Amino acid sequence: MARGTARARSLLPSRTDLAEMGRAPRRDLLAGLTVAIVALPLALGFGVSSGLGAEAGLATAVIAGALAAVFGGSNLQVSGPTGAMTVVLVPIVAQYGTSGVLMVGLIAGLMLIGLALARAGRHMAYIPASVVEGFTLGIACVIGLQQVPNALGVAEPEGDKVLVVTWHALQEIMKAPNWTAPALAGGVVVVMLAGARWRPTIPFSIVAVIAATLTVQLFHLDAAPIGDLPAGLPAPSLGFVDLSAFGSLLAPAVAVAALAALESLLSAQVADGMTVEQQHDPDKELFGQGLANIAAPLFGGVPATGAIARTAVNVRTGASSRLAALAHAAVLAVIVFAAAPLVSRIPLAALAGVLIATAIRMVEVGSLRAMAKATRADAIVLVLTAAATLVLDLVYAVIIGLVVAGALALRAVARQARMDQVDFRPDLPGEHSEEEHALLAEHIVAYRIDGPLFFAGAHRFLLELSEVADVRVVILRMSRVTTLDATGALVLKDAVEKLNRRGIAVMTSGIRPGQRQALDSVGALDVLRLEGREYATTPEAIAGARKHLEHAGLLDPHPRYHPHHPRKATR
Repeated sequence: MARGTARARSLLPSRTDLAEMGRAPRRDLLAGLTVAIVALPLALGFGVSSGLGAEAGLATAVIAGALAAVFGGSNLQVSGPTGAMTVVLVPIVAQYGTSGVLMVGLIAGLMLIGLALARAGRHMAYIPASVVEGFTLGIACVIGLQQVPNALGVAEPEGDKVLVVTWHALQEIMKAPNWTAPALAGGVVVVMLAGARWRPTIPFSIVAVIAATLTVQLFHLDAAPIGDLPAGLPAPSLGFVDLSAFGSLLAPAVAVAALAALESLLSAQVADGMTVEQQHDPDKELFGQGLANIAAPLFGGVPATGAIARTAVNVRTGASSRLAALAHAAVLAVIVFAAAPLVSRIPLAALAGVLIATAIRMVEVGSLRAMAKATRADAIVLVLTAAATLVLDLVYAVIIGLVVAGALALRAVARQARMDQVDFRPDLPGEHSEEEHALLAEHIVAYRIDGPLFFAGAHRFLLELSEVADVRVVILRMSRVTTLDATGALVLKDAVEKLNRRGIAVMTSGIRPGQRQALDSVGALDVLRLEGREYATTPEAIAGARKHLEHAGLLDPHPRYHPHHPRKATR
């Protein structure tokens, strides 16, 4: 009990975390203001894309952004609604409605806290870079395609498959062309992409959105606006909680929790890589994201994660503590309370343009090219993960990517294992004549096993050993076996038994202490010890092989050699 309490306390903000917020307040407040300007159109756009409306995106940015800033494990992380989460939420909205999404967020938050208490954060580092790049590419494609209906100014077609929805939207615009919305969206995309190359420090997203809104108002253009927003955050409520629906919402909640954990920890890693002194705590980050996802639904928000783009802006503008992310949430709260009527006039097409430009900027062509050129396995995993993200969903895509990456990695490791025939004559105990050397070589063959002998490649050794030529003794040098599992032990046992049935004695040398448990558990050690045929060193095994040949009458028991030439024992 005391241990669990201590673990929970270790996840709370420390005095050092809070003290750092006062070291450079002016710089942090300026960074927070800049991030808020960048985050406003994204929060609105992702709220609309999720199906819960712009107000849900703003509520998430304020509530989740503040809580994750205080309780998270990174000093520089900025949290809120993200495109990746929107991709997961769209089918949940279609199937379960608004209350279902909020309930999913609440359950996912509890799961994240459970992961933090279980210290699961450190294990996220094992995700291959090819999987990360693949689902980032897939997410970018999905985000961009999701914006096509709003960018074209048509009603969003029914369906939860983004490719189908996009195709139907294109058919609608061709039936009744109206180029106002496409022009607005295209203009915002051009301004954001060109501006980012010209002056990367200027938030051209807000500039483009303001320009598009003024153009629509001044020229009375036909472009659908966001619509009325509440002047403030709604009061916290548990009215959406339906415990009877817990079972059906558990699977979507697992998907949301997995994505929130994955994206938040990846974003925190990006922040660490952009600085010199910062290092995030993965378990604290999961804890902070868990609290954020529990609280956001109470105020009508959607599930949140750490946002890579906003976190990068935060770092680049000089943030040094949690105060910057906290200030970003405070500025958005002021906008919600003071400027809701103005924000409600922003055209949906302009927000669609912001998200399309964001999706384009998510794709790092250089990283993709490098990953594709690294190895064939990396290229396969990248393409497969991206395609699965586009066709299926993000969680399935990550699972597929991890499974394929793991299988290819095991295949590569298994290929490193070798069984080579070696010359045993240098290890003979003494000096032998050429005739005796030839006679020993005729009846004895020695193999050295290098690398792992485990389930992924062990059966190849069974075939190789079983096809040994007609000799009387096989010596297996096992000191270089790096890994041995139960499968490898069983295969070795089967091979030895097959050779014994053919009248071939198997001598082993150099079995490591760590390998004995696997061999003993399947009975392989008993087979290898048959008639005392397991030896510590290779010269001892060769001496045992020679005695075996003497007993079989194939070798002279009185060899002509000079015993005054001792040789160093090898394994």
